[in-house]
Amino acid sequence: MAPLKSLEHEYPIIDSNFQQFCASHAIFSVEDFLVHDIYVLVALAEQHSNSERLKQGITQVLSIIDGQHQPWLNGMELLEDAQQNKHVLSTGCEKIDMLLQGGLCEGHLIEIVGPSSSGKTQVCLQAASNVAKKHMGGVVFLDTGNSFSPKRIAHYISQISDHADKEGNYKILQKLMSRISCQSVFDFFTLLDVLRQLESSLRSQMQRDCQVQLLVIDSISSLITPILGGQGSQGHALMISAGYLLKKLAHEHNLCVLVTNHMVSGDGGITKPALGDSWKSLLHVRLQLTRDHSSNICKMSILTHPYMASGNTVMFTIL
Repeated sequence: MAPLKSLEHEYPIIDSNFQQFCASHAIFSVEDFLVHDIYVLVALAEQHSNSERLKQGITQVLSIIDGQHQPWLNGMELLEDAQQNKHVLSTGCEKIDMLLQGGLCEGHLIEIVGPSSSGKTQVCLQAASNVAKKHMGGVVFLDTGNSFSPKRIAHYISQISDHADKEGNYKILQKLMSRISCQSVFDFFTLLDVLRQLESSLRSQMQRDCQVQLLVIDSISSLITPILGGQGSQGHALMISAGYLLKKLAHEHNLCVLVTNHMVSGDGGITKPALGDSWKSLLHVRLQLTRDHSSNICKMSILTHPYMASGNTVMFTIL
């Protein structure tokens, strides 16, 4: 999604007059439409002499929003998509790869959910390092809480380096670190803007030597939770829109989207994944991670997977 002004070239109906009308009602971007009562906006447009053109502009923006949602697919299209040669990206952890029959599948929106300090970030960093090294792919790491650790990345890379000499190792480190891009994102609307920029960049990635294969958002729940407050449905609509955009990026550009989520207290004090059932329905894969801090042993369980049994678990040690 984007500022309205950036859409004028592609959609002439979203001209300066339409932008001025929207700005007078504190609407400056496509996202703002999701938090505005459209019926009220149409009624306000009808008070202007160019009401028909303004309403056409409103319809155009709504169609752009609808375009973010996944289209209807028939059974044959779904079968063809499933049979595509999508790569499986190794996480760098043998036990996790064994659980997932090879690793993280391109085209999937995958979530790791778990309590604080359960090892979610470490798994993401190890996966990022391994994709850069073993698959020679690009990694985009969106950091929402200063969790990205270049030293930890360097540590993982050094463990999978094939060179014995220091100079050779340093050159490898330079090359692999350059494949991993990190950007700090501290609010939901910045996330949408970054994802739109990434979508534009991915369209031309075939022209580059290093194609993006993995997108990590650690943690997405810290960005979505603040917009879900209150009694209205706007925050929920924004969350769904973000989920569809992530699935669209994964599907159209054959990359794996890996996000982390935290746990919240549910009925009877039992913890459950944050963001609710609507968010859960958007995921291809949900993995739960727990950790025994006394032994540093972690357990990963499959909660949701399109073709693997829920409840399968594996034990491993955080490096």
